[in-house]
Amino acid sequence: QVQLVESGGGLVQPGGSLRLSCAASGFTFSLYAMMWYRQAPGKERELVASIVSDGDSASYADSVQGRFTISRDNAKNTIYLQMNNLKPEDTAVYYCNVLLVFREYWGQGTHVTVSS
Repeated sequence: QVQLVESGGGLVQPGGSLRLSCAASGFTFSLYAMMWYRQAPGKERELVASIVSDGDSASYADSVQGRFTISRDNAKNTIYLQMNNLKPEDTAVYYCNVLLVFREYWGQGTHVTVSS
């Protein structure tokens, strides 16, 4: 059974940092690219960052380029999202995601609120 469990969200002031984690189980983690998405109130879910299976390459949405870093530890079946210089517009529920052969899976999400 595939499971994705996010953690690390919370309330942070503008300019602050947070590190999100997503622990995966139920599939061969090291074979698959992984993604972070987010959904702000009243908006559609958007892709924030993705990382290839071996961690050698990553891509980012323009809105987070230079501020967020996605990484993974294949020994721990975990991906991370280091978020620096957070802005109020980064407020959202953050989800990790994996696309397996015939289906994609989502975690339950972790809330990030950026506010003074």
